[in-house]
Amino acid sequence: MQTTPAVKKPLLYKIGMFLIISSFIIWVTPLGIPFLPLSSKTKVISITSFLVLAEVTFWLGAIMVGKEVAGKIRKYFNPKNWRKKEKHENENEA
Repeated sequence: MQTTPAVKKPLLYKIGMFLIISSFIIWVTPLGIPFLPLSSKTKVISITSFLVLAEVTFWLGAIMVGKEVAGKIRKYFNPKNWRKKEKHENENEA
């Protein structure tokens, strides 16, 4: 019985996946900034900076992993598609 060896992903792919995952964490960070004891101007600048950084990080990662993988990840995390999956699963059960 032969087993096929596991395919190792290149380092560039791993770095790209790390950037994509970290971009989602950066996207959530601005939700807590309004509760910090900072001036309004600082809050606005930091929220905007985090959102721009998250977008840039995602697209750098997307370039590294490839168009198809990035599209699947973005589609998976899009809230519009969450209900579609539930409806599709319920139709399969019936």
